[in-house]
Amino acid sequence: MNQSLKYMQLALELAKKGLGDVEPNPAVGAVIVKGGKIIGRGWHKKFGGPHAEINALNDCKKRGINPKGSTMYVTLEPCCHYGKTGPCANAIIKAKLEKVVIAVKDPSQHANGKGIRLLKKAGIKVEQGLCETQAKILNSSFLKYASRGIPWVILKWAQSLDGKLAWARTGSRRKWISSRKSRQDVHKFRRQAGAILVGINTVLKDDPLLTPRPAKGRKPLRIVLDNHLRIPINCKLMKTAKKLPLLIITKNNVLRNKAGKAEQILKAGGQIAAYPAKQSNLKFLVSLLSKRGVQRLIVEGGPSVIESFIKENLADEIIIYMAPRILNSKGTADISHVIKHLQFHTTDIKCFGSDIRICGLTNQGRKSLHIGDVYESGK
Repeated sequence: MNQSLKYMQLALELAKKGLGDVEPNPAVGAVIVKGGKIIGRGWHKKFGGPHAEINALNDCKKRGINPKGSTMYVTLEPCCHYGKTGPCANAIIKAKLEKVVIAVKDPSQHANGKGIRLLKKAGIKVEQGLCETQAKILNSSFLKYASRGIPWVILKWAQSLDGKLAWARTGSRRKWISSRKSRQDVHKFRRQAGAILVGINTVLKDDPLLTPRPAKGRKPLRIVLDNHLRIPINCKLMKTAKKLPLLIITKNNVLRNKAGKAEQILKAGGQIAAYPAKQSNLKFLVSLLSKRGVQRLIVEGGPSVIESFIKENLADEIIIYMAPRILNSKGTADISHVIKHLQFHTTDIKCFGSDIRICGLTNQGRKSLHIGDVYESGK
């Protein structure tokens, strides 16, 4: 394997360690190499904390090694602005590195090549594009929002081999299709999300809480598509609305006709956003989340909600947990007809217990990231 490729792939693996803790910042990893040896490693560990480049430079210091004349491999363009931390580009220049290899440029308004230009102006060699596709997939939501101001939308579900999303209530007491390990993995994705969405039918059938567990740091906005304000005031979502943010999306005319129910929701701590009857509720939602700064939305609804996002071409990514069982009449909520014509491009396949998790980008997701063939086996 090419040595430069090896170092950048290590930086990408380091970056992944920050997922779930750094959002809405990007997950970034950095590796510093001198004389063919790694002298420093770092990643962005926590929102508001030092960035990957600073942690890598500090690692050199801890090892008692001067990084002067070294090469840094970093998964995202070093920042050049003052935010919660100082500019990483300035720290790299001060450390007198010889070269910086960058996977992908930061499209944010305060960056967008400015960090690269600052490094070059200081006489540091800069290379860009190594492992670019992997780096874009890693920070898909950050990159889409930074460049277009629109949230990255993920459709997530668990299914049997014959496309059923749930056990039928009659004849079975089993609640879950997926394994315990799969359900634990779901919470990793929830921790990365700015918002988690379901339809009202999921609320009525399953009474979910829609929180990442164990809870860490920020609290994702919980959203329910509820065109007729049917949400029960005594459900888990409403009972926790004063502590955990909850948004109900409904129609304007329903809000007027059910003013009493709306008042109950607001009194319990919930929020309500109403859209005109002639407008798409999903496009209204995406616009609303854009204004609220939500970078990543996870949709955990049933077949009708998933189909709506697909039909309106709003889905960027698909995450499927496939359980090795055929339910036939013992199962319900058939999604096979919904995804029969769905095209998505696999980015990752992993096993969780007896389940297989398949992640992939839709054509819309590839377009959002400006990438072509994306399958990376084992990454």
